[in-house]
Parts: sequence; C-alpha cells; structure tokens
Amino acid sequence: MSISHTLLGLLESGPRHGYDLKRTFDQRFGHDRQLHYGQVYSTMSRLLKNGLVEVDGIEAGGGPERKRYAITDAGVTDVEQWLASPEKPEPYLQSVLYTKVVLALLTGRDAAELLDTQRAEHLRLMRELTRRKKDGDLADQLVCDHALFHLEADLRWLETAAARLDRLANVVRG
Repeated sequence: MSISHTLLGLLESGPRHGYDLKRTFDQRFGHDRQLHYGQVYSTMSRLLKNGLVEVDGIEAGGGPERKRYAITDAGVTDVEQWLASPEKPEPYLQSVLYTKVVLALLTGRDAAELLDTQRAEHLRLMRELTRRKKDGDLADQLVCDHALFHLEADLRWLETAAARLDRLANVVRG
C-alpha cells in the first residue's frame, strides 16, 4: 500500500492535522497494521518538500505546534495518476513456501510435514478471517475476502505440492 498516496487521498476531503490523518487511516485501512505517528509526520514532511501538500495553518498549544495540511493541485494530480494506474500482479514465482519445500527435500527433512504444518496455519488464519469478516463492516469484509482468496490459492498450491512431492524429491535430489 502506498501510505503517501493514501494520506494524500484522505486530504482531498479537506485540510487535516497529522493526528487526524493517522486516526482516519487506522480506521479505514489499518486494521492489521496501524500507522505510527512518526511515519505520518515523516510522510507529510516528504509530501510537503515535494509540493504535494502545503501547511494550511499552524496552531499553538500546550505542546508542539500543530500543523494542518492541505493537498495541492499537484497532489490531486498525483493521486489521480496513482488511482488510474493498475497495480502489478504479484505472481509469487519464488515464494518462501516453495523455497522451504525444496530446501527440506535437499536437506533430507520431511517436506510433507512442512506442508501439513503450513496447511494448518493457513486454515487457522482462514478461520480467524472468516470470524472477523462475519463481525466486520463492509470495508472489513472486502479486506478479509481479499486475504481469504489468496489463502485459498495457497492451499490449492499446498495440496498440489503434496501430491507431487515424490516426483519433486526425485528431481531435486537428482
């Protein structure tokens, strides 16, 4: 996820303080990984330097000054271009799971056990996401669906790898 583009997009609805951006980001996108305040402010500093945001106001308070940020026309254009650009599909041609299976075979370890352990972990996470999806709002349901579909594809691969394990062992061990 592009944090800078997401923060820029959130600014399109109007100027905000850094803490407001963090709170909104965490509510909308940070269910599993919330932003740190330092990440918000370093991103805003970079966007300010690049002319994509400007300081709309500064408020003095009991602590440090609070800057309110607004998106510039260049920032709006940047968000528009980002939204219009398709994401590169990730084919995962060299996945960690594949590497572990091959290394297990090369080192004489039990690759079938590795696949079983991984399958159990995938199923555990799928159950957790299914519960979260059931109790979540529409945005949370869509995020969970995305993750579940990827996990289902991984499970299909785990089953295929298990079915081909003997043949793969012969190829790998030469």
